[in-house]
Amino acid sequence: MMTFSARCPRPLAALVAGALALAPLTIGAHVQDLTIQHAKGATTVPAKLKKVVAFDMASLDTLNALGVEVSGVPTSRFPEYLAKYGSDKYEKVGTLFEPDYEAVNGADPDLIIVGGRSSAKYADLAKIAPTIDLTVDPKDFLGSVKRNVQLLGKIFDKQAEAESQLAKLEKSMADLRQDAAKAGKGLLVLTTGGKMSAYGPGSRFGVLHGEFGIVPAVEGLATTNHGQAVTAEFILKTNPDWLFVIDRDVVTGQGNGAAKKVLENELVAQTTAWTKGQVVYLDPVNWYLVGGGLTALQASVDQIAKAVMKK
Repeated sequence: MMTFSARCPRPLAALVAGALALAPLTIGAHVQDLTIQHAKGATTVPAKLKKVVAFDMASLDTLNALGVEVSGVPTSRFPEYLAKYGSDKYEKVGTLFEPDYEAVNGADPDLIIVGGRSSAKYADLAKIAPTIDLTVDPKDFLGSVKRNVQLLGKIFDKQAEAESQLAKLEKSMADLRQDAAKAGKGLLVLTTGGKMSAYGPGSRFGVLHGEFGIVPAVEGLATTNHGQAVTAEFILKTNPDWLFVIDRDVVTGQGNGAAKKVLENELVAQTTAWTKGQVVYLDPVNWYLVGGGLTALQASVDQIAKAVMKK
Protein backbone atom coordinates (compact mmCIF):
# COMPACT_ATOMS: atom_id res chain seq x y z
CA MET A 1 0.00 0.00 0.00
CA MET A 2 1.30 3.46 -0.88
CA THR A 3 1.82 5.74 2.18
CA PHE A 4 3.14 9.25 2.64
CA SER A 5 5.73 9.87 5.39
CA ALA A 6 5.76 12.85 7.70
CA ARG A 7 8.55 14.34 5.55
CA CYS A 8 6.28 14.47 2.48
CA PRO A 9 4.75 17.98 2.19
CA ARG A 10 0.99 17.96 2.66
CA PRO A 11 0.29 19.86 -0.60
CA LEU A 12 2.30 17.30 -2.58
CA ALA A 13 0.52 14.42 -0.87
CA ALA A 14 -2.83 16.00 -1.69
CA LEU A 15 -1.85 16.48 -5.33
CA VAL A 16 -0.72 12.87 -5.74
CA ALA A 17 -3.82 11.54 -4.03
CA GLY A 18 -6.02 13.72 -6.27
CA ALA A 19 -4.23 12.52 -9.38
CA LEU A 20 -4.77 8.91 -8.40
CA ALA A 21 -8.46 9.56 -7.78
CA LEU A 22 -8.88 11.20 -11.19
CA ALA A 23 -6.87 8.61 -13.15
CA PRO A 24 -9.05 7.25 -16.00
CA LEU A 25 -10.21 3.66 -15.86
CA THR A 26 -8.86 1.47 -18.63
CA ILE A 27 -11.11 -0.85 -20.58
CA GLY A 28 -11.95 -3.86 -18.43
CA ALA A 29 -10.24 -2.44 -15.36
CA HIS A 30 -11.41 -5.04 -12.86
CA VAL A 31 -8.65 -5.96 -10.41
CA GLN A 32 -8.42 -9.68 -11.20
CA ASP A 33 -9.44 -12.17 -13.84
CA LEU A 34 -13.16 -12.95 -13.95
CA THR A 35 -14.79 -16.32 -14.57
CA ILE A 36 -17.83 -15.62 -16.72
CA GLN A 37 -20.74 -18.05 -17.09
CA HIS A 38 -22.32 -17.83 -20.55
CA ALA A 39 -24.30 -19.86 -23.09
CA LYS A 40 -21.38 -22.20 -23.85
CA GLY A 41 -20.08 -22.66 -20.30
CA ALA A 42 -17.46 -20.74 -18.34
CA THR A 43 -14.60 -18.57 -19.60
CA THR A 44 -11.88 -16.75 -17.70
CA VAL A 45 -11.72 -13.14 -18.86
CA PRO A 46 -8.39 -11.31 -18.32
CA ALA A 47 -8.26 -8.47 -15.81
CA LYS A 48 -6.92 -5.96 -18.32
CA LEU A 49 -8.65 -5.85 -21.67
CA LYS A 50 -7.05 -3.77 -24.41
CA LYS A 51 -8.61 -5.23 -27.55
CA VAL A 52 -12.12 -6.67 -27.90
CA VAL A 53 -13.70 -8.25 -30.97
CA ALA A 54 -17.51 -8.34 -31.02
CA PHE A 55 -19.32 -10.54 -33.56
CA ASP A 56 -22.65 -10.29 -31.73
CA MET A 57 -24.66 -7.24 -32.80
CA ALA A 58 -26.70 -7.12 -29.59
CA SER A 59 -23.51 -7.07 -27.51
CA LEU A 60 -21.98 -4.42 -29.78
CA ASP A 61 -25.12 -2.32 -29.31
CA THR A 62 -24.93 -2.69 -25.52
CA LEU A 63 -21.19 -1.98 -25.35
CA ASN A 64 -21.74 1.16 -27.42
CA ALA A 65 -24.56 2.23 -25.08
CA LEU A 66 -22.26 1.70 -22.08
CA GLY A 67 -19.44 3.72 -23.66
CA VAL A 68 -17.10 0.77 -24.22
CA GLU A 69 -14.98 0.75 -27.38
CA VAL A 70 -14.16 -2.38 -29.38
CA SER A 71 -11.40 -2.88 -31.93
CA GLY A 72 -12.91 -5.46 -34.29
CA VAL A 73 -16.39 -6.02 -35.77
CA PRO A 74 -17.93 -8.03 -38.60
CA THR A 75 -18.95 -6.46 -41.88
CA SER A 76 -22.67 -5.79 -41.62
CA ARG A 77 -25.49 -3.35 -42.22
CA PHE A 78 -25.32 -1.28 -39.05
CA PRO A 79 -28.23 0.79 -37.74
CA GLU A 80 -27.63 4.53 -37.89
CA TYR A 81 -26.57 4.79 -34.25
CA LEU A 82 -23.87 2.16 -34.85
CA ALA A 83 -22.79 3.50 -38.26
CA LYS A 84 -19.32 4.40 -36.99
CA TYR A 85 -18.41 0.70 -36.86
CA GLY A 86 -18.51 0.58 -40.65
CA SER A 87 -15.47 2.86 -40.84
CA ASP A 88 -11.87 1.72 -41.33
CA LYS A 89 -11.11 2.64 -37.73
CA TYR A 90 -12.53 -0.74 -36.73
CA GLU A 91 -10.88 -3.93 -37.96
CA LYS A 92 -13.22 -6.11 -40.03
CA VAL A 93 -13.04 -9.70 -38.85
CA GLY A 94 -15.47 -11.53 -41.12
CA THR A 95 -19.26 -11.62 -41.33
CA LEU A 96 -22.00 -12.21 -38.77
CA PHE A 97 -21.97 -15.90 -39.75
CA GLU A 98 -18.40 -16.58 -40.83
CA PRO A 99 -15.32 -15.20 -39.04
CA ASP A 100 -12.19 -14.35 -40.99
CA TYR A 101 -9.87 -16.29 -38.73
CA GLU A 102 -6.74 -14.70 -40.17
CA ALA A 103 -8.17 -11.24 -39.48
CA VAL A 104 -9.20 -12.27 -35.96
CA ASN A 105 -5.70 -13.56 -35.27
CA GLY A 106 -4.25 -10.36 -36.66
CA ALA A 107 -6.48 -8.28 -34.38
CA ASP A 108 -4.83 -10.00 -31.39
CA PRO A 109 -7.93 -9.67 -29.15
CA ASP A 110 -7.98 -10.16 -25.39
CA LEU A 111 -11.69 -11.07 -25.60
CA ILE A 112 -14.06 -12.26 -28.35
CA ILE A 113 -17.83 -11.94 -27.98
CA VAL A 114 -20.18 -14.09 -30.04
CA GLY A 115 -23.93 -14.62 -29.97
CA GLY A 116 -26.83 -15.57 -32.19
CA ARG A 117 -25.58 -15.98 -35.77
CA SER A 118 -21.93 -16.29 -34.70
CA SER A 119 -22.61 -18.69 -31.83
CA ALA A 120 -21.83 -21.74 -33.99
CA LYS A 121 -18.22 -20.54 -34.37
CA TYR A 122 -17.60 -20.34 -30.63
CA ALA A 123 -15.28 -23.36 -30.40
CA ASP A 124 -13.04 -22.21 -33.26
CA LEU A 125 -12.80 -18.65 -31.97
CA ALA A 126 -12.13 -19.83 -28.41
CA LYS A 127 -8.88 -21.35 -29.70
CA ILE A 128 -7.69 -17.85 -30.59
CA ALA A 129 -8.63 -15.89 -27.46
CA PRO A 130 -10.99 -16.04 -24.44
CA THR A 131 -14.51 -16.13 -25.95
CA ILE A 132 -17.96 -15.71 -24.43
CA ASP A 133 -21.31 -16.54 -26.04
CA LEU A 134 -24.07 -14.05 -25.19
CA THR A 135 -26.83 -15.61 -27.28
CA VAL A 136 -30.26 -14.45 -26.09
CA ASP A 137 -32.75 -17.15 -25.08
CA PRO A 138 -36.13 -16.44 -26.76
CA LYS A 139 -37.87 -18.42 -24.00
CA ASP A 140 -36.37 -16.09 -21.38
CA PHE A 141 -35.76 -13.04 -23.52
CA LEU A 142 -35.75 -10.24 -20.98
CA GLY A 143 -34.01 -12.38 -18.36
CA SER A 144 -31.16 -13.27 -20.70
CA VAL A 145 -30.88 -9.71 -22.03
CA LYS A 146 -30.62 -8.44 -18.46
CA ARG A 147 -27.97 -11.04 -17.57
CA ASN A 148 -25.93 -10.18 -20.66
CA VAL A 149 -26.05 -6.45 -19.95
CA GLN A 150 -25.02 -7.03 -16.35
CA LEU A 151 -22.19 -9.35 -17.43
CA LEU A 152 -20.83 -6.74 -19.83
CA GLY A 153 -21.21 -4.10 -17.14
CA LYS A 154 -19.18 -6.25 -14.77
CA ILE A 155 -16.47 -7.11 -17.29
CA PHE A 156 -15.95 -3.49 -18.32
CA ASP A 157 -16.59 -1.82 -14.96
CA LYS A 158 -19.80 -0.21 -16.14
CA GLN A 159 -22.18 -1.66 -13.55
CA ALA A 160 -23.80 1.65 -12.65
CA GLU A 161 -24.47 2.57 -16.28
CA ALA A 162 -25.80 -0.91 -17.02
CA GLU A 163 -28.24 -0.87 -14.10
CA SER A 164 -29.42 2.65 -14.93
CA GLN A 165 -30.24 1.77 -18.54
CA LEU A 166 -31.84 -1.52 -17.55
CA ALA A 167 -34.07 0.29 -15.06
CA LYS A 168 -35.19 2.72 -17.78
CA LEU A 169 -35.88 -0.15 -20.18
CA GLU A 170 -37.85 -2.17 -17.64
CA LYS A 171 -39.93 0.87 -16.71
CA SER A 172 -40.71 1.51 -20.39
CA MET A 173 -41.73 -2.13 -20.87
CA ALA A 174 -43.99 -2.04 -17.82
CA ASP A 175 -45.72 1.09 -19.13
CA LEU A 176 -46.12 -0.47 -22.59
CA ARG A 177 -47.63 -3.65 -21.16
CA GLN A 178 -50.36 -1.61 -19.47
CA ASP A 179 -51.32 0.07 -22.74
CA ALA A 180 -50.86 -3.08 -24.84
CA ALA A 181 -53.30 -5.05 -22.70
CA LYS A 182 -56.07 -2.71 -23.84
CA ALA A 183 -54.96 -2.34 -27.46
CA GLY A 184 -56.38 -5.55 -28.92
CA LYS A 185 -54.70 -8.54 -30.56
CA GLY A 186 -51.61 -8.35 -32.72
CA LEU A 187 -49.83 -10.43 -35.36
CA LEU A 188 -46.18 -10.06 -36.40
CA VAL A 189 -45.18 -10.98 -39.94
CA LEU A 190 -41.82 -10.89 -41.67
CA THR A 191 -41.77 -10.33 -45.42
CA THR A 192 -38.93 -11.42 -47.70
CA GLY A 193 -38.78 -11.96 -51.43
CA GLY A 194 -42.54 -11.58 -51.80
CA LYS A 195 -43.30 -14.20 -49.14
CA MET A 196 -44.50 -13.90 -45.54
CA SER A 197 -43.81 -15.70 -42.26
CA ALA A 198 -45.66 -15.19 -38.98
CA TYR A 199 -44.07 -15.29 -35.53
CA GLY A 200 -45.79 -15.72 -32.18
CA PRO A 201 -44.96 -16.26 -28.50
CA GLY A 202 -41.74 -18.18 -27.89
CA SER A 203 -40.30 -17.33 -31.30
CA ARG A 204 -37.27 -15.18 -32.13
CA PHE A 205 -39.62 -12.16 -32.14
CA GLY A 206 -41.74 -13.38 -29.25
CA VAL A 207 -40.70 -10.34 -27.18
CA LEU A 208 -43.61 -8.53 -28.84
CA HIS A 209 -46.01 -10.68 -26.84
CA GLY A 210 -44.04 -11.96 -23.84
CA GLU A 211 -42.32 -8.74 -22.77
CA PHE A 212 -44.17 -5.97 -24.62
CA GLY A 213 -47.60 -7.36 -23.76
CA ILE A 214 -49.27 -7.42 -27.19
CA VAL A 215 -51.97 -10.10 -27.01
CA PRO A 216 -51.31 -12.68 -29.76
CA ALA A 217 -53.95 -12.80 -32.49
CA VAL A 218 -53.33 -16.52 -32.97
CA GLU A 219 -51.79 -19.26 -30.83
CA GLY A 220 -49.66 -22.23 -31.81
CA LEU A 221 -47.49 -20.67 -34.51
CA ALA A 222 -44.26 -22.50 -35.29
CA THR A 223 -41.35 -21.25 -33.18
CA THR A 224 -38.63 -22.22 -35.65
CA ASN A 225 -36.10 -19.60 -36.71
CA HIS A 226 -37.93 -19.01 -39.97
CA GLY A 227 -41.37 -18.76 -38.39
CA GLN A 228 -44.50 -20.15 -40.02
CA ALA A 229 -45.15 -19.48 -43.70
CA VAL A 230 -48.46 -17.66 -44.12
CA THR A 231 -50.60 -16.08 -46.86
CA ALA A 232 -52.91 -13.10 -47.16
CA GLU A 233 -55.79 -15.54 -46.60
CA PHE A 234 -54.27 -16.49 -43.24
CA ILE A 235 -53.98 -12.85 -42.20
CA LEU A 236 -57.62 -12.21 -43.16
CA LYS A 237 -58.78 -15.28 -41.25
CA THR A 238 -56.73 -14.27 -38.19
CA ASN A 239 -57.99 -10.68 -38.54
CA PRO A 240 -55.57 -8.98 -36.12
CA ASP A 241 -56.34 -5.62 -34.55
CA TRP A 242 -52.69 -4.73 -35.05
CA LEU A 243 -50.30 -5.91 -37.75
CA PHE A 244 -46.58 -5.57 -37.00
CA VAL A 245 -44.30 -5.93 -40.02
CA ILE A 246 -40.57 -6.60 -40.44
CA ASP A 247 -39.31 -6.00 -43.99
CA ARG A 248 -36.28 -8.29 -44.28
CA ASP A 249 -35.50 -7.06 -47.79
CA VAL A 250 -34.46 -3.71 -46.29
CA VAL A 251 -31.85 -5.50 -44.16
CA THR A 252 -30.47 -7.52 -47.06
CA GLY A 253 -30.32 -4.48 -49.33
CA GLN A 254 -32.91 -5.80 -51.79
CA GLY A 255 -34.97 -2.63 -51.75
CA ASN A 256 -37.29 -0.55 -49.60
CA GLY A 257 -41.05 -0.83 -49.55
CA ALA A 258 -41.23 -4.49 -50.56
CA ALA A 259 -43.36 -5.32 -47.54
CA LYS A 260 -46.03 -2.81 -48.52
CA LYS A 261 -46.28 -4.36 -51.97
CA VAL A 262 -46.80 -7.80 -50.41
CA LEU A 263 -49.47 -6.56 -48.00
CA GLU A 264 -51.35 -4.23 -50.29
CA ASN A 265 -54.05 -6.61 -51.52
CA GLU A 266 -57.82 -6.90 -51.19
CA LEU A 267 -57.64 -9.62 -48.53
CA VAL A 268 -55.34 -7.84 -46.05
CA ALA A 269 -57.29 -4.64 -46.75
CA GLN A 270 -60.33 -6.23 -45.07
CA THR A 271 -58.60 -6.79 -41.72
CA THR A 272 -59.26 -4.63 -38.68
CA ALA A 273 -55.59 -3.66 -38.56
CA TRP A 274 -55.65 -2.31 -42.10
CA THR A 275 -59.01 -0.55 -41.95
CA LYS A 276 -58.09 1.18 -38.68
CA GLY A 277 -54.62 2.16 -39.84
CA GLN A 278 -53.01 -0.06 -37.23
CA VAL A 279 -50.18 -1.48 -39.34
CA VAL A 280 -46.77 -0.81 -37.77
CA TYR A 281 -43.63 -1.21 -39.87
CA LEU A 282 -40.98 -2.11 -37.30
CA ASP A 283 -37.36 -1.03 -37.66
CA PRO A 284 -36.04 -4.08 -39.58
CA VAL A 285 -32.37 -3.64 -38.66
CA ASN A 286 -33.13 -3.39 -34.95
CA TRP A 287 -35.49 -6.36 -34.98
CA TYR A 288 -33.78 -8.67 -37.46
CA LEU A 289 -30.09 -7.93 -36.89
CA VAL A 290 -29.58 -6.38 -33.46
CA GLY A 291 -32.35 -7.81 -31.28
CA GLY A 292 -31.47 -7.74 -27.60
CA GLY A 293 -29.13 -4.74 -27.51
CA LEU A 294 -29.92 -1.95 -25.06
CA THR A 295 -30.43 0.77 -27.66
CA ALA A 296 -32.34 -1.37 -30.17
CA LEU A 297 -34.64 -2.78 -27.51
CA GLN A 298 -35.40 0.65 -26.04
CA ALA A 299 -36.13 2.00 -29.53
CA SER A 300 -38.47 -0.92 -30.23
CA VAL A 301 -40.38 -0.35 -27.00
CA ASP A 302 -40.65 3.37 -27.75
CA GLN A 303 -41.88 2.81 -31.31
CA ILE A 304 -44.63 0.37 -30.32
CA ALA A 305 -45.64 2.43 -27.27
CA LYS A 306 -46.00 5.51 -29.48
CA ALA A 307 -48.20 3.62 -31.96
CA VAL A 308 -50.40 2.00 -29.32
CA MET A 309 -50.79 5.13 -27.21
CA LYS A 310 -51.99 7.13 -30.23
CA LYS A 311 -55.05 4.91 -30.26
